[in-house]
Amino acid sequence: MDFILNKTFGLIFWTLVNFGIFLFVLRIVLKIQIFPSLEKRNKSITDNIANAHSANEEAKAILKEAQEKISNAHKEMSEIISKGKVQAEAIVRKATEEAENVKRAKVAEATREIDRSKDMAIKELRKEMADLVIIATSKMINETLDKDKHIKLIDSYIEKLPRN
Repeated sequence: MDFILNKTFGLIFWTLVNFGIFLFVLRIVLKIQIFPSLEKRNKSITDNIANAHSANEEAKAILKEAQEKISNAHKEMSEIISKGKVQAEAIVRKATEEAENVKRAKVAEATREIDRSKDMAIKELRKEMADLVIIATSKMINETLDKDKHIKLIDSYIEKLPRN
């Protein structure tokens, strides 16, 4: 045992023993405290990565759904606008037709009124002309003939005149 107490060999031996004890204690400490912490940390990181992947997939699904909704909204808006244009064109066309019909009716009414007024004016003019001719004729021949005969005679001559 003398060699154990020898400085050189003993120092080396005890250093190795101390180092072995240190490694043993270190391994126990690592096994009890550090490895579980590392495993817990590793599990936490893998869980966070898995959660991030699932959140990413969920976000992609939500984004796709939102894009579809926006696309559908654009389609609906385009359909509403086109229907509005068609309805506006129909309303304008209907209003134009109604205005044209009213215009035709007013023109026809005015034409009938003008024809009526013209016929009444012509009848009035004939009557006054017949009266004037009767008066002039009676003055000329100094005798008065039957008024009905005169009117018939004058009407027949007036009918022969051109109309203007």
